[in-house]
Amino acid sequence: MGIFDNLLLGFNVALSLHNLFFCFLGVLIGTLIGVLPGIGPVATISLLLPVSFGMDPITSIIMMAGVYYGAMYGGSTTSILVNIPGEAASIITCLDGYQMARKGRPGPALGMSAFGSFIGGTASIVGLMLLAPLLARYALKFGPPEYFALMFFGLTMVTYLCMGSVLKGLIMAAAGIAISAVGQDPISGVTRFTVGSITLMDGFGLVPAAMGIFGIGEVLTNIEQTVRKEVFSTRIKGLLPTLKDWGACKWPIVRGSFIGFFMGILPGAGTV
Repeated sequence: MGIFDNLLLGFNVALSLHNLFFCFLGVLIGTLIGVLPGIGPVATISLLLPVSFGMDPITSIIMMAGVYYGAMYGGSTTSILVNIPGEAASIITCLDGYQMARKGRPGPALGMSAFGSFIGGTASIVGLMLLAPLLARYALKFGPPEYFALMFFGLTMVTYLCMGSVLKGLIMAAAGIAISAVGQDPISGVTRFTVGSITLMDGFGLVPAAMGIFGIGEVLTNIEQTVRKEVFSTRIKGLLPTLKDWGACKWPIVRGSFIGFFMGILPGAGTV
């Protein structure tokens, strides 16, 4: 019963009006800053960290957690509306969310993104509270051989998911491996493909690369279509998804929550 007693104590502290206000404030600030492409939750928390120096430790942690969640969701806003990911975890949102916005349904796309994030985050928190001691022991045993097997599994899945065009899938996988090889080797310290640039010693940043792939591609498409002018003007309304949307997204949400939870407990895995 110790875990449930601690859980009730945590709810008693977190659900106080004072802490709820700062949680709401953190989510609001995080969402507004997360809309800006390239900043992300880590930079947002770093900028707001001096604000928490004079606050109660528990209240400051709750506010920073709200900033993190708000910034993570704010990154999906630009992914859906302008096809530019605001954060690394929002890259995949560009694929379907922007297409829904072009069809005049940006509201349901934003709403489903919020609901999916909330359901996945809540399920992960509940699972972590119940299974944290057991999963921590196995997560620490996850070493380099297991990471290599996981990466090799991801590469082999390319041939399965690209059955219509295996050659294109293999080319993209090879390009991804080549781009990830740029930078300083973490073990030997040897620089690879940096062409003498100090900036490339840290490798390519995922967020700038994603902004270039999606954002620059959209700009080039608009430049190419100079004769035909397209203006997509639509109002963001109807944020609540329909029953048809829920039926199409229920299993992806469950699958994503399950995979994200177990990948998140692995040290160094991250959202990407």
